[in-house]
Amino acid sequence: MSVSMYDRLKDHYKGRRVLVTGSTGFKGAWLCRMLTLLGAEVAGYALIPPTEPSLWDIADLEAGVDQRMADIRDLEALRKVFTEAQPQTVLHLAAQPLVIDSYDDPLYTYETNVMGTVNVLECVRATESVESFLNVTTDKVYENLERPGYGYREDDKLDGFDPYSNSKSCSELVAHSYAKSFFAPGSHGAAAGRCRISTARAGNVIGGGDFAANRIVPDCVRAVEAGNALMIRNPNSVRPYQHVLEPLVSYLMIAMLQLEQPEVEGWYNIGPDDKDSVTTGELAELFAKHWGEGFTYEVGQVDGPHEANFLKLDNTKAKECLGWNPVWGVNEAIEKTVEWTRAWLEGGDAAAAACLDGQIKSYLEEME
Repeated sequence: MSVSMYDRLKDHYKGRRVLVTGSTGFKGAWLCRMLTLLGAEVAGYALIPPTEPSLWDIADLEAGVDQRMADIRDLEALRKVFTEAQPQTVLHLAAQPLVIDSYDDPLYTYETNVMGTVNVLECVRATESVESFLNVTTDKVYENLERPGYGYREDDKLDGFDPYSNSKSCSELVAHSYAKSFFAPGSHGAAAGRCRISTARAGNVIGGGDFAANRIVPDCVRAVEAGNALMIRNPNSVRPYQHVLEPLVSYLMIAMLQLEQPEVEGWYNIGPDDKDSVTTGELAELFAKHWGEGFTYEVGQVDGPHEANFLKLDNTKAKECLGWNPVWGVNEAIEKTVEWTRAWLEGGDAAAAACLDGQIKSYLEEME
């Protein structure tokens, strides 16, 4: 009888010491809660939650996480948490995550996304307990040639356009260099052969508890709360939208499987199937369908910096090498987001936390 991936994840992460950078962010909060439910000993390293309200606070996630509030650019503070936590697995999510903010402050974006990654890898190199490392980047690392219908593949050129995307391209290259220079068998230094290094390039994530500015689904929720119509500036732009649990589970799979099968080590696209790469307008229509009365949107001309019109990932490698497959399509992703949002608006923090746990358990149980 074959063992399910859910059972394999539970067996691997129960009692395992895991450090999550960026733990107080939207993805980091979901990831910390999932690791806690799997039985891991979770340490977190991040700035204070980036939004008010935040999922981190709503679900009281610090209760289950050994959390340090500090900047990823602070190497000494980072070294201290590695020394104290002695992690076996490190999942690096800390970043300046917004394209528009990177135009406003490119220096901070590069310092955080590039040198932050260097700092984490320096700590991994110096910490003998670390066996598995995953660097989380983005679908925007590729040189975008605006080719309709084409899903970017892992061997396509890395050259993000804006400072955010480009800094994440650089972060990828940093991880690749460290993997070859310091961690590969026979490489330089004491860490040779000790730790597996991979990167994951995820698509646009949606889910309950995202309160960030300039993201389509949080903007939908804010429009409903304010009683306003949502203004959409690029209704025909295509993005690989997926529920936040899709990439998060793949991160846990990569970090586990690369220890069991060294050939898994590498870089992966984690995006939806072709049918779930939809336009912004189609996503707004799905939100309207699941929300019901009270949500409307308009298309308007809004001036802003360059954004890609077409962006899609080819997820073939993740399917073939990891055995990973999407569980919830974009329709289910919006449905689950609306479910969480209504739970929070109507039932408060306790109802939102219960919904969070319920959705994590439901997703894991539905995995093949």
